[in-house]
Amino acid sequence: MTTPAITPTAGDEAIVAATRKWLERAVIGLNLCPFARSVHVKELVRYVVSRAQSTDALLDDLERELKFLIDVPPDEVDMTLLMTPDVLTGFDDFTDFLDLVEVVLRNYGMVGVLQVASFHPDYVFAGEDADDIANYTNRAPYPTLHLIREASLARATAAFPDASDIYLRNIETLRALGLEGWQALGVDPPAQPGS
Repeated sequence: MTTPAITPTAGDEAIVAATRKWLERAVIGLNLCPFARSVHVKELVRYVVSRAQSTDALLDDLERELKFLIDVPPDEVDMTLLMTPDVLTGFDDFTDFLDLVEVVLRNYGMVGVLQVASFHPDYVFAGEDADDIANYTNRAPYPTLHLIREASLARATAAFPDASDIYLRNIETLRALGLEGWQALGVDPPAQPGS
């Protein structure tokens, strides 16, 4: 297998554990993404913590991880969750960064090969109130970029009837669950010291 682009450190374990818990309890547990269970069970999800302190450094980490995902066979790593706990903690900064992500995909000729989905602890869909439970479909413990192979996504959606209805079904699921139900999952970001 190709050498990983970012080597995890001992301090990253809690971040990876919180993200894995979110994936297992919310994304898979609530069936928010019906495609996630298979890659999780097969251990094809790569968890990477970027310790970047600036958007430039994060762009470097993103580029390395995109190239890593291109180089490694999908039966070894099918997708990557790139968590960035130290930068883009503000949601507006995070959404601004997503424009740069698209530029990177275009510049490296990866459009149509890879895509990047986004999750953030304060995610708010355009036009929605910040406290609308529907936003929790894209809320993760840390700012997270989900690097996905287009071919894998296409296979998964082809095998899933009414894939276009997933978003609406997720909103219904979360509205039925409510904020207390979400909080009971225990997948919110850990409290920071002094907060």
